[in-house]
Amino acid sequence: MAHDTNARLVAIWRVVAAIPVGSVMSYGDVARRAGYPNAARYVGYALSKASQAPELPWHRVVAVGGRIAFPVGSKLYREQRRRLLADGMRVCGAKVRITPVGDMDSLLWSQAD
Repeated sequence: MAHDTNARLVAIWRVVAAIPVGSVMSYGDVARRAGYPNAARYVGYALSKASQAPELPWHRVVAVGGRIAFPVGSKLYREQRRRLLADGMRVCGAKVRITPVGDMDSLLWSQAD
């Protein structure tokens, strides 16, 4: 069971790591790309464990419709908004303008080496 949990975490982190600057993906999109189509909530769990992968661009994962999932005004909300703006994203209130990521398969597999 622990091996499966680690495999799921790594798969999700790999997808998140491949999200390019200036793009975002929803929790559900990340789950689907990682091979766990019904695990959007698990993506949130995986990102909460990202201290094990500090370089992970967790801020590029948003709720459905481009919404920042943290409560408005909270420390994590402000940090995610700051990082998205630094990436050049357009943020209006708690929403991010979603731009297509492109061919995630080539992004994921080109980083495998």
